[in-house]
Amino acid sequence: MKRILIGLSALVVLAAGGWFGFNLYIQHRATAEVEAAFDQVRASGGKASHGKIGFDLMSRTLTVEDIAITPGSASQAQIKIAGIKGTGVRLLDETRFSADSIDIAGLELALGEIGPAKLKGSYKIQQLTMRDYAGPLRAMNAPAGGTQIDMYRYALEQYASVTASSVTAPTLAFTFDGGGGAAGSGDISYSGLTIRNLKRGKIDAMTADRVNFTINVQGSGKADKVTGEISTIAVNDIDVTAITAALDPQKADDSSYHRAYGQISTGPYVATSTLGMRMQIDGIAIDDIAIQPSKFRLAEVLALSPASDGSSRPTPAQSREMMEKLAGLYEGVRVGRVDIGNLSMTTPQGTPTLKAIRYREGEFALEGLDAPTPQGQIKMERFTLKAFSVPNLLRWTAGFTDPGQRPSPDQMLGLFRVLEGAEIRGVVAPYKNTKKLVTIDTLSLDWGQLVGSIPSKAHVVAKFVAPTDPSDPKQLTLILSGIDKFAIDLDLGAAWTESSNSFVLTPATLDIAGIAKAQLRIALSNVPRDVFSADPAQLIGQAARIEAGSLEFSVRDNGFVDSAVTQNARGRNVSRDAARQALVDRVRGYRADVAAANPDAGTAVDAIASFVETPGQTLVIKVTPRAKVPLMQLMQLIQADPESALAQFRIDASTGL
Repeated sequence: MKRILIGLSALVVLAAGGWFGFNLYIQHRATAEVEAAFDQVRASGGKASHGKIGFDLMSRTLTVEDIAITPGSASQAQIKIAGIKGTGVRLLDETRFSADSIDIAGLELALGEIGPAKLKGSYKIQQLTMRDYAGPLRAMNAPAGGTQIDMYRYALEQYASVTASSVTAPTLAFTFDGGGGAAGSGDISYSGLTIRNLKRGKIDAMTADRVNFTINVQGSGKADKVTGEISTIAVNDIDVTAITAALDPQKADDSSYHRAYGQISTGPYVATSTLGMRMQIDGIAIDDIAIQPSKFRLAEVLALSPASDGSSRPTPAQSREMMEKLAGLYEGVRVGRVDIGNLSMTTPQGTPTLKAIRYREGEFALEGLDAPTPQGQIKMERFTLKAFSVPNLLRWTAGFTDPGQRPSPDQMLGLFRVLEGAEIRGVVAPYKNTKKLVTIDTLSLDWGQLVGSIPSKAHVVAKFVAPTDPSDPKQLTLILSGIDKFAIDLDLGAAWTESSNSFVLTPATLDIAGIAKAQLRIALSNVPRDVFSADPAQLIGQAARIEAGSLEFSVRDNGFVDSAVTQNARGRNVSRDAARQALVDRVRGYRADVAAANPDAGTAVDAIASFVETPGQTLVIKVTPRAKVPLMQLMQLIQADPESALAQFRIDASTGL
């Protein structure tokens, strides 16, 4: 919409600015000035003609009829105007004039091929009125042989040279035709267009009461027609000079952000497809859009855009360059907030709904999903992508543009630069084809502190409940023990500290089905920075320097031991006491062999036996190396000689209620 209104106002300046003479009280001078403006177009290679020119001295009203302008460049617009009427026209100085009102009737604007899609389009406005207008007597000369960006910047500069208390158009109709391409064809009509307080490139607000559209597209071999309506569009606090700066090659070193729009909002949006789909949105709000000229290089992106007819396919190198340019373009736009509220889409399969789509400073979230599936309804409170970066996503996908080249490990790990985590909350979903439900309270994964492309810090939280599955042999023990739900409460963190070259798995907490709660802490020392590498050879070489640290493990029995005892008793057809004693005896049977390798380990066996013997206890085991123990050697030793590996550590074990 903003492009339409900006272009429209700029054309008004081109069409009206030079058509009022230096001495507007004298008929022949007015006529001479109008002719001079038309000569300006002809001198640049274009065609310009007009009909009757009239001037009323008493009301200072100037009229020009039957205007037709065809610029010299095919990329510029062809303009027809049935008539222009300026009332209360005054000369401000030698270069500027004002008017109480300017009325333009029967404006038609025909465009050639627009952008890479090669769209042909036309605008029609039956009536346009500007109040309290002031602007230049003549428009500046258009750049000779200018590109599409040059002409757009030229139009914006003209727009920024005028003031008006309001610009209104009851209707505006736009039709376009992509010539059978992906852009399709159709028409868009606006009603109740208004611009308020235009002051040299800054605007208080642009609004439209309603937008209706019809778009014909060809997709998946099927022709489709989409019709829709948008209510109450408003764009507030606009600064056209910020957009002009972003399109100016002379501003290529300007790394500051210029706010272009304060807020863009719409009322309800409805679109219906002939293929049986209907989309509805209650409203959209976007705040604080700013542009950075050094990054927002639109001309470079357009120069690399492939032909819309598919006549030439870009090479992998060209695709990567295009993706890099697009990434820079996205970096050149800063958006403070995006809210899209209450979405629904009716399809032959059902009607999924979504309460909101939100964006805040890199955080992208979906809220309140309620959608049908073949197994039943799925609901989700919130899904979030943390620190999501579109530029980094484009750069990452650019590495996969060559189908003949297998992505390297480092390229695959580039995903960690696209975002810094994801989270799902409040999910209720059907479990397979049963009437049971899976519920997810929280499923969260965060990472950061990248070394190269590999995170050296991560945090996982998982809290969910799933029904046990009788068809899974691994779950039969739980089912026979009377457990019908599988509850997991996991909190796991890991981080590398460069100053101490230590890597610590922070207390990982796991609550299993409410019958046992375990905690684990593992520390590694002498972990070099170079171990965080996607090169397997470097990883293995640096891993040899890592040393084993301490390990702490604890488990709280909240019914797990009794469940195991009950299952053992049922399987052996003995009493629970007999089954418990058998388990204790089995554990103690290993004591002699274990203690022979490490006397401390015998104490651990005693603690485990006590844990089984007395329900409701907490078992704590701490393992500390007696000296420096290279991790790789320890792993080899565990496979070859477990007793010798065990002897490398001091073991402390205890139980307590």
